[in-house]
Amino acid sequence: MTEEKGDQEVKYEEENNESLSVDVKKKLEKLKEELKQCQQEKHDNLTGWQRAQADFINYRRRQEEQMSEWSKMFGEGLIRDILPVLDTLDASIAHSEQKDKGLEMVRSQLIKTLSGHGLAEMKVVGEKFDHNLHEAVETIESKDSEGQVLEEVQKGYLLNGKVLRTAKVKVTK
Repeated sequence: MTEEKGDQEVKYEEENNESLSVDVKKKLEKLKEELKQCQQEKHDNLTGWQRAQADFINYRRRQEEQMSEWSKMFGEGLIRDILPVLDTLDASIAHSEQKDKGLEMVRSQLIKTLSGHGLAEMKVVGEKFDHNLHEAVETIESKDSEGQVLEEVQKGYLLNGKVLRTAKVKVTK
């Protein structure tokens, strides 16, 4: 009840502003100005905090993207280092006199693991020559359509849809 009485007194004093002394009027104006300054400072602090929050969210997103890129680059380097091993395994399977199921299983397992990381073999035989995907190591005279891949000398690979290694091929001319 005292609070209401105090509020009523302030309202009464504001209404009868003429009867207030000059000192009280100055104090009241000073308090109103301080209140405006505090409200502006509150607004500025809130705006600054919101900007800082947005900046932090953007920073965290950029860090996650950068970590993802680093991970892909590391994975790409590792896969690139494994490709010669895969080539040797393919050559061993192709040149063995008897079918070695063990080598074929190892190759299958290696391909499955690398595929899980985004590696895909290019299918090139019978395709139209594309300098972005193929590297011509030999051209062969043929009555077939010009620029067609006849034989694959070395496999080409894509990593997450991008060329990791071009296929070395023989092409018709």
